[in-house]
Amino acid sequence: ISLEGVKALLVEDNNLNMEISKFYLEQENVDVTSAVNGKEAVSIFENSEPGYFDIILMDIVMPEMDGLTATRTIRALDRSDAKSIPIIAMSANAFEEDIRNSMEAGMNDYLVKPLNGQSIATKMNEYLADHITK
Repeated sequence: ISLEGVKALLVEDNNLNMEISKFYLEQENVDVTSAVNGKEAVSIFENSEPGYFDIILMDIVMPEMDGLTATRTIRALDRSDAKSIPIIAMSANAFEEDIRNSMEAGMNDYLVKPLNGQSIATKMNEYLADHITK
């Protein structure tokens, strides 16, 4: 399934990780909007039209607002897509407790860093297959 035209909000505070993830997504022709922390991600999502973003890829450990708090904040927004948009955690922490905390915060799934293009594309396809034009 092609990810061409998918609109992703990529939230990552580390410049190198941001560039790598953005490169992988752009190779799949994903339209990427970047945020450097959870606070910025919430603002971008909140100011977008409902349904604009198809998916959020969210780092966990960030300054100003971490990914768990940002996810809870997005899920609590009073708009049609806030509870349904897939939010995928991205973290180097792969302990069961980290994954559980992410799910409890309202994330849908978890990607363990270091990321690669195939793992990102596969995970996105799992959540967007019904929404992507084949």
